[in-house]
Amino acid sequence: MAKTSIITVNYNQPGVTLDLLKSIKENCSLDQIEVILIDNASEVDNENLFSACYAAIKYIRSEVNLGFAGGNNLGIQHATGEYILMINNDTELIPGFIEQLIAEMLIHPEIGILSPLILYHDDPDIIQYAGYTPINFITGRNQTIGFGHLNKDQYANISHQTAFCHGAAMMCRKTDVDRIGLMPEQYFLYYEELDWCEMFKRAGKKIWFSGKTHILHKESMSVGKESPIKTYFITRNRMLFMRRNTSWINVMLFSTYYLLLAIPKQLIGYMLKGRSDLIPSVLKALKWNIFHSKNHLGGSASIIS
Repeated sequence: MAKTSIITVNYNQPGVTLDLLKSIKENCSLDQIEVILIDNASEVDNENLFSACYAAIKYIRSEVNLGFAGGNNLGIQHATGEYILMINNDTELIPGFIEQLIAEMLIHPEIGILSPLILYHDDPDIIQYAGYTPINFITGRNQTIGFGHLNKDQYANISHQTAFCHGAAMMCRKTDVDRIGLMPEQYFLYYEELDWCEMFKRAGKKIWFSGKTHILHKESMSVGKESPIKTYFITRNRMLFMRRNTSWINVMLFSTYYLLLAIPKQLIGYMLKGRSDLIPSVLKALKWNIFHSKNHLGGSASIIS
């Protein structure tokens, strides 16, 4: 089996990260992988703790929080494997997981990025991800296939092209990344993997889903609960994604819909729910897009700027 670089990013979650390392040790052929752990400026440096759990780990600590894309990109730059597997630190692997993903990529060389079936760790009978529908370029929305459905092995033997991968688990080839480029870092949080998928598509590669293996994700099924920082980045990056990946005419149509219909509806909903604390995050996100309207194709964005 070709060597695989497993990359995961830790930010103040040593417990779940240790669980991931243990699952890698238990379920992977260790002589065929390297594990790269990026610590995104956690309050406590737990290098000794992680090394005690996984002696061969490549531990890289950033003194600043690079965000999801930045942390993974730092790991990619240190990766030596033919394949790169980026997985959230709050996931756990099952036996044969990496081997099945590689087998799928060997069968289908057109695959650029591959994501597996994702099940909830706390309730593995419930599906979190089985692919994505395309984004509607007027509303900027799409759907997660299989989300919340009971897992009856309906995807067990299915592998096919899908609109987008899922950031919790993505495999790609190092040669493709070297040619196409790293994940765009200006998103910081949310939408970066969707934009990366668009980069791969423009380069002639395909985005793929496989239900022949799965990963367990500890993300809560109630993760949809909104916070100011999540509201800010979801709103900001939804607009940024459309600006980066559609024509200026489409951006005008989307902006008309978003500013005249979607945003007012969102603000009214917050007031009715007693969540007026989220309104400043929406306004800040709109302001960011206005002030970054001419330089949205490159560079990094700070967490709040």
